[in-house]
Amino acid sequence: MLREQIEPGRYAVIRMPDHRNVEIGKRPEGSVISAEESGEQGEVVRVEASRTTVSREVGRTMLIILAVALLAVLAAVALAVRQAHRLSAPLTDLAETAERLGSGDPRPRHRRYGVPELDRVADVLDGSAERIARMLTAERRLAADASHQLRTPLTALSMRLEEITLTDDPETVKEEATIALGQVERLTDVVQRLLTNSRDPRSGSAVAFDLDEVVKQQIEEWRPASRSEGRAIVRSGKKGLRAVGTPGAVAQVLATLIENSLMHGDGTVALRTRVTGNQAVVEVSDEGPGVSPDLGARVFERTVSGRNSTGLGLAVARDLAEADGGRLELLQQHPPVFALFLSREAEDASGS
Repeated sequence: MLREQIEPGRYAVIRMPDHRNVEIGKRPEGSVISAEESGEQGEVVRVEASRTTVSREVGRTMLIILAVALLAVLAAVALAVRQAHRLSAPLTDLAETAERLGSGDPRPRHRRYGVPELDRVADVLDGSAERIARMLTAERRLAADASHQLRTPLTALSMRLEEITLTDDPETVKEEATIALGQVERLTDVVQRLLTNSRDPRSGSAVAFDLDEVVKQQIEEWRPASRSEGRAIVRSGKKGLRAVGTPGAVAQVLATLIENSLMHGDGTVALRTRVTGNQAVVEVSDEGPGVSPDLGARVFERTVSGRNSTGLGLAVARDLAEADGGRLELLQQHPPVFALFLSREAEDASGS
């Protein structure tokens, strides 16, 4: 039983109180390490082991400890590398997103990384990208709208100024200059309206104005162009109407409709004013073939156009009309009849 308690390679001797010795195991040779302990009954137990054997066991234990420590260090390094990659890769990706925004590519990436702080930064960058995209779209739309809406009026203004340079009659010069100044003021209103629409299409600056005066101005401005085409511009319908809107924007809408008739229509261009309910209506028609069946109401969509057109004119005209609470509709395709609906001034509406 005592032998089972002594590990192999150990030697133990027990000196009993009666001076008998009990030996267990083989006594080691050479240098030994010993330990001695006395019992309660006077017995003495002495254990000896070879120093070489003990050193070998201690060395083996140290190797195990070092191996475990090395594995722990390697695991910690691997975990640190993984965590560093988990953080550095999203940061690199966010830096690329910011660089793309700076280079003019505002497409949001909608990438998330599972780290709340980094996901918050990604949300902010995506929100910024969407706002920049809307701003760029508004700027491009403004540039296209302004180019389309101002091209023909500026040409007409240039022709009128040329007429001034060719005449020596002071009265004619004064009359033409007055008309030219009016055109410049209306162009200024149109530019301001386009700028306002590009920022907030819902913001309006509608006022009560003399609708007859705007219709008359447009007929006078476009009469030279219609005569050069061998065509006529006539007006009919109810007079003395007052409407609510932006005079410059309304003038530009009518200019777009008249220009459309001169460019794509035929025969006489007719402007007819009428009243329906609490609205004043200006109809513009001609005797041409009208709008093709495949276009229909889509004629007001951007990029949708008829012959040799950019597709912007009617779309911009509709936006200008709606910005002040009006609307622009195609009432009839053959022959074409476009109608601008405007709210009537309160007193004017109650008096009719």
